[in-house]
Amino acid sequence: MSTANSTQTFETYESEVRSYCRSFPTVFTTAQGPFLYDETGKEYIDFFCGAGALNYGHNPPLIRERLVEYLQNNGVMHALDMYTQPKRAFIEFYQEKVLKPRGLHYKLQFPGPTGTNAVEAALKLARKVKKRTHIFALMGGFHGMTLGSIALTTDAASRAGAGVPLTNVTHVPAPYMFPGLDTLQYIETLLTDDHSGVEKPAAIILETTQADGGIYPLPTEYLQGLRALCDRHDILLIVDDVQVGCARTGWFFSFERAGIQPDIVTQSKSIGGYGMPFALVLIKPELDIWEPGEHNGTFRGYQLSMVAAKAGLEIMLNEKIEEKVRTQEKIIAESMEKIAAIAPEKIAVRGLGFVWGVDLARCDGENAPGTTSRRVMDIAFQNGLIVERVGRGNAVVKVMPALTIDEAVLRKGLAILEAAVKEAVAG
Repeated sequence: MSTANSTQTFETYESEVRSYCRSFPTVFTTAQGPFLYDETGKEYIDFFCGAGALNYGHNPPLIRERLVEYLQNNGVMHALDMYTQPKRAFIEFYQEKVLKPRGLHYKLQFPGPTGTNAVEAALKLARKVKKRTHIFALMGGFHGMTLGSIALTTDAASRAGAGVPLTNVTHVPAPYMFPGLDTLQYIETLLTDDHSGVEKPAAIILETTQADGGIYPLPTEYLQGLRALCDRHDILLIVDDVQVGCARTGWFFSFERAGIQPDIVTQSKSIGGYGMPFALVLIKPELDIWEPGEHNGTFRGYQLSMVAAKAGLEIMLNEKIEEKVRTQEKIIAESMEKIAAIAPEKIAVRGLGFVWGVDLARCDGENAPGTTSRRVMDIAFQNGLIVERVGRGNAVVKVMPALTIDEAVLRKGLAILEAAVKEAVAG
């Protein structure tokens, strides 16, 4: 019989591929709102949020009630892509309450239930529409772990797991990487110089705020310039909103701050409302040239996820989550300034909305990359706060609270983080 918080069963029988559990060595039992609890009853403030899948916190009562009611009424659970009441209700709500008020016109595709499924579908459609095989992606981007998606992703460790050559993608510098380099002009040159050696792509894909790349909000001017560049050269613009969408940056769609409209948008994670597996591909109507069944999956459009997703959108709209995030962003920004002031010459902070990063790379000195961020994460965990590490060398601590978090809990979590950084940097 296992003792409380014993991890031996997992360590003995679960594959070595497990990752997050190694950073948080306890056994969780329950969760509510911004909190997680383990087998001893210890409470943790969750600034990890299921890697972005829990924007509305753990077990939101409204969504839980809808799910339980649907189950108790013997609602259809699995229907492939057949017509169902939950699908109709979700589509109508999404069109009328989310897209139309924003002046957006997209058809909805339901791929498999994960973010990488949505990205794979977007790539396949872009190549089909433009009859070109190549894709441009940004250095620092993360788009998934299946072959098409991982070819876009630049993290070396992730790419190494593919086991085969990753082709048909050109990675271009993100705008923050080389001060003084006009990265849009760089792309323009790749497209127009007959000695660039680079094929014209079907699409350019990006996260408007790079998350796993180290928390880099891309400038509004850059996003607008990239949209114009794609228009000039007949290239599709794909925005990957899997992690930074669903109001995480202060707008339901992360690209809204730039006033642009992508040709294709991918969503997953928090579009599922409750941590339920769900993904969408938003397609401009004129691009929807799929043949029936040309891209499918057994669990596309999982019915229970549609129930949860619609309820999640209701929470987002009724509780004015976008406005709340833009207002309370100031609380996080002020805390980030205090953290940066601990060692101004070594600590960098950046972010927007409810996704921020504390870059501790310069604190590592001669130690291995990520040493300081690992220390911060461990100290924070011991003191009841869960945070993740991202970026080059995993040197950036990612701060990603639930969008529904109370101000007092938000401040408490930020105080724990600040104390952890002080201790780690001093040590």
